[in-house]
Amino acid sequence: MYMEMKIKPIDLPGVDTQRPLIITGPCSAESEEQVMQTARSIADKGIKIFRAGIWKPRTKPGGFEGVGEIGLQWLKRVKKETGMYTATEVATRDHVFEALKAGIDVLWIGARTTVNPFAVQEIADALKGVDIPVLIKNPVNPDLELWIGAIQRIYGAGICRIGVVHRGFSSYDKKIYRNLPLWHIPIELRRRMPELPIICDPSHIGGKRELIAPLSQQAMDLSFDGLIIESHCNPDAAWSDKEQQITPDVLDYVLNLLVIREEIQTTENLSELRRQIDQVDEQLLELLAKRMRISREIGVYKKEHNMPVLQSPRYSEILEKRSSMGEAMDLNTDFTREILKKIHEESVRQQMIIMGDEE
Repeated sequence: MYMEMKIKPIDLPGVDTQRPLIITGPCSAESEEQVMQTARSIADKGIKIFRAGIWKPRTKPGGFEGVGEIGLQWLKRVKKETGMYTATEVATRDHVFEALKAGIDVLWIGARTTVNPFAVQEIADALKGVDIPVLIKNPVNPDLELWIGAIQRIYGAGICRIGVVHRGFSSYDKKIYRNLPLWHIPIELRRRMPELPIICDPSHIGGKRELIAPLSQQAMDLSFDGLIIESHCNPDAAWSDKEQQITPDVLDYVLNLLVIREEIQTTENLSELRRQIDQVDEQLLELLAKRMRISREIGVYKKEHNMPVLQSPRYSEILEKRSSMGEAMDLNTDFTREILKKIHEESVRQQMIIMGDEE
């Protein structure tokens, strides 16, 4: 059960309300010269919101952890000289107070902070009585309820201009991406909270410059509301996350390549295809219900013959054979195996009920 929330758009005077909302700037504010050079180049591209990290939480101590409060003065200069709005990350009550005092226009809560309800509540308490847009990055782990909880805490402080940032999820097994996209999680968040703006962070998802463009397009194809991209005047010399930052010129090129698809258009052909999907989904559910009835019958047999519920050789055989069948039908192997695992888990649960081991 979720509290009723009336989220307002992240509207800022002079910022185009059409998709996508663009927020960009360096990962970290390193020097006044670096900040101003980057900001001027970004402003020349017509972008209205400049971001820079002032306090940088690092995975391990000893790395560059931000310049601190002095960097806020550089952002004030950016605002004064370019007319851009400014945005930065806050992780503590003091960060909030200092950022507000410096006139920062947009705040965001980082993934390492979102994961901690105590820290989020501290920030929420510091924001009471303030009207400012707040963006909330997903927690580092794929926990939708934790993400929603952070949104509720900020909303409970009286903040109505709230958005979320999808920056991907940490995984021990890193393959292509720095952080796995797991697109189904922000998609489910949109289903539950359709009024909530969702912004994609392709820099942190990809971790590599060459992945920013395709990830940005994927986000637009999924109807995300905006992009937050790290841009630096000299990425190769950046003090943090240099591999995922791009120059303002490259950023401009990436943005100009984006295809923004219309959401409101539909056709009779699309309606017919959707009707067919509805029918297939109904058939799938009927088949799954039938499979579970058979699983329960197997459970009865196992109970009568004093057999254990889990039959590992049989489960391994199903996974291998069905995965091969799915591959032959042009289904992704990982997708097929994940479905089979979920079906097996439910079959085991049904049989455990028969055995009397689960209420």
